[in-house]
Amino acid sequence: MSEKMHKRTYIDGVWVEGGSGRLLECENPATGEVIATVTQSSVEDVEAAIAAAKKSFYQTRDWRDMDSQTRGDILLHLADILERDRDELARLDTLENGKPLREAEGDVDDGIHCFRYYAGLIKVPYGGVYDVNAGFGTMHSYEVREPVGVCAQITPWNYPFLMAVWKLAPALAAGNSVVFKPSSNAVLSTIKLFEDFEEAGIPAGAANLVIGPGSTVGVRMAASSDVDMVTFTGSTATGQSIMRAAAGNVKKVGLELGGKSPNVIFADADLEGAVEWAMIGIFFNQGEVCSAGSRIIVEESIHDAFVARLAERARAMTVGNPLDNPDMGPLVSRQQMERVLAYVEKGLVEGAKLVCGGHRMTEGDLAHGYFVEPTIFDACTSDMTIVREEIFGPVVTVQTFRTEAEALELANDTPYGLAGAVFTSDVTRALRVIKEIRAGITWVNCYNPTFNEAPWGGYKMSGIGRELGVHGLEEYQEVKQVNINLTPGVVGWYEH
Repeated sequence: MSEKMHKRTYIDGVWVEGGSGRLLECENPATGEVIATVTQSSVEDVEAAIAAAKKSFYQTRDWRDMDSQTRGDILLHLADILERDRDELARLDTLENGKPLREAEGDVDDGIHCFRYYAGLIKVPYGGVYDVNAGFGTMHSYEVREPVGVCAQITPWNYPFLMAVWKLAPALAAGNSVVFKPSSNAVLSTIKLFEDFEEAGIPAGAANLVIGPGSTVGVRMAASSDVDMVTFTGSTATGQSIMRAAAGNVKKVGLELGGKSPNVIFADADLEGAVEWAMIGIFFNQGEVCSAGSRIIVEESIHDAFVARLAERARAMTVGNPLDNPDMGPLVSRQQMERVLAYVEKGLVEGAKLVCGGHRMTEGDLAHGYFVEPTIFDACTSDMTIVREEIFGPVVTVQTFRTEAEALELANDTPYGLAGAVFTSDVTRALRVIKEIRAGITWVNCYNPTFNEAPWGGYKMSGIGRELGVHGLEEYQEVKQVNINLTPGVVGWYEH
């Protein structure tokens, strides 16, 4: 990658030097070492990228007007290129994000399948024809799906490659032109992705890459009157600011925001299975997951056994260099590590019981990285900060309930509504409880499995809109109503 290290902004089919004059240092969170430098985009770069996307969509139109078969073939070719580069893409995510290599490999595999899924989906029949009244003569009414236009897309650092694909695959499949900004904490796999876009033959201007802070680059993308849609995955506070910035031209908005998801465990659940899935729910990807099962709500009669087993498993987890495939790697940055540790301190001050973890790990090879122990808090109450606010790290809280009604009250006592789970051997209860949990993504007797075919998104302050599945494609489409008069001539509606 070194030969292109200072040519990382991709605008109108050309790799150009970022115009801000500032370098972004890409850090390995396992060692604290700078592994790459990238020139950041200026506001002028953002304007140029938006102008290129606008020209691509409204003037040259080579991607927008391309027939769906050819567009799909290019995306399939891209997926083949990504499969060839799978190991490099996964390694880049692990080096810069800190996730264990096997998890990064899974992310890349999912992303490859996502491109193939949408390449096929654009050939599936859709739309509707409507039987309408004859008040204005014989009419034929039907709908047409069209791309939205210029789409600004902003992604987080916790799934650098996969979150990029979740937005880019459906937007490009639908025929839009995009301006894309990854989080400054994780840019390297996105740069490689855009290199593969170029190789696959996506036309100049249809996909543009800018790199820089949200406070300048992201705000300009969201506020531009030349952008027809903005999508963002990240914190709720930032999502709210994007909504305000997008109001200027009432652009279409898609938001996947924070979460504080409940994991409800009944006494009749398989204890070992529930513990295993609870571990995945909170410690996968170091807990840096918007849908993490960060609030365990367990029936009182099994509380002691469950917490004891969960703590035993947590203490046995391996934490280390993510290239060595431990159970957990480092948090993404020093800032994020300090944020998580501050929440741990807040939990102690507010009276939660620290069962295990809660400290930075600095022994041996961990000394210079941002490693935090798997952390469990018990005896938590709903008014505690660690129960109410998204921590985004390997920290889980435990609350207890006696009745189903109490479990649901605890589960829904949050401004968020991204995800949730229930563990029980009673199928009727499982369906009843899942129906009442106010969240967009739910699981029964498992936690975290996600599929390209199923919609992803939240209720309440966890966002608006959906990604993945048919809904993910529809987010990047406009629906046009077409009405045809089959009996042209004077209607005579004004005659009495």
